[in-house]
Amino acid sequence: MSARAGRLGIGIIGAGHVGPILGAALAGAGHAIIGISAISDESRDRAEAILPSVPILEIPDIVERSELVILAVPDAELPALVEGLAASSTWRPGQLVVHTSPGSGTAVLAPAQALGAIPIAIHPAMDFTGTSIDIGRLNETWFAVTAPAPVQPIGQALVVEMGGEPVIVAEADRAAYAEAIEIATAFSRSIVSQATGILSEIGIEHPGGFLSSLVRSSVDNALRETSRPEPLEPPYFDGDGL
Repeated sequence: MSARAGRLGIGIIGAGHVGPILGAALAGAGHAIIGISAISDESRDRAEAILPSVPILEIPDIVERSELVILAVPDAELPALVEGLAASSTWRPGQLVVHTSPGSGTAVLAPAQALGAIPIAIHPAMDFTGTSIDIGRLNETWFAVTAPAPVQPIGQALVVEMGGEPVIVAEADRAAYAEAIEIATAFSRSIVSQATGILSEIGIEHPGGFLSSLVRSSVDNALRETSRPEPLEPPYFDGDGL
């Protein structure tokens, strides 16, 4: 990361399951969290629990005060949010703008980029609970990073500071990436739900705990098998040896 980004004033828009966690991780890396937006009582409670010393501010105030703005909002809300802030000329030249949507690259940030902001898409491949337990889980999480080539090192450095592992995903591949994330998440939840339901029907108490070790070990084994290199072809020898 550049010297300019060595210690950033960071604003977070969205106090759902993701925004406060990333904010806490970046605060732990030495950055200053300027403010966070929260609308519902639940989101305000979450923000106050995970970022207790961070003020809850209005969105324009957060953008105006921050060197880096994290847009951790639902996918469907992202385009209108970016465009609305551009229409009011709230984005500033040189400001880093990061969104966490899995299916969007930097194109959705074009209105901010047109005003001089620097666009980065960073998505953590993790199923968040919205509690402090997620902060530790970031240490074993891969993050998809999409950004213009000169900016990619900044995105990668932010991921490393959060404890994660960055991988570059091309703009054109974000839709396929999002599909893979959705399949893995939905399938895992569906299978666990079906299995625990069956165990409940036959009278096993706490079926989630009963299956915990099995599910984790099965998934770990499956992931390990997909990471193995392809076996080498057996060597062939002619009559004279090697």
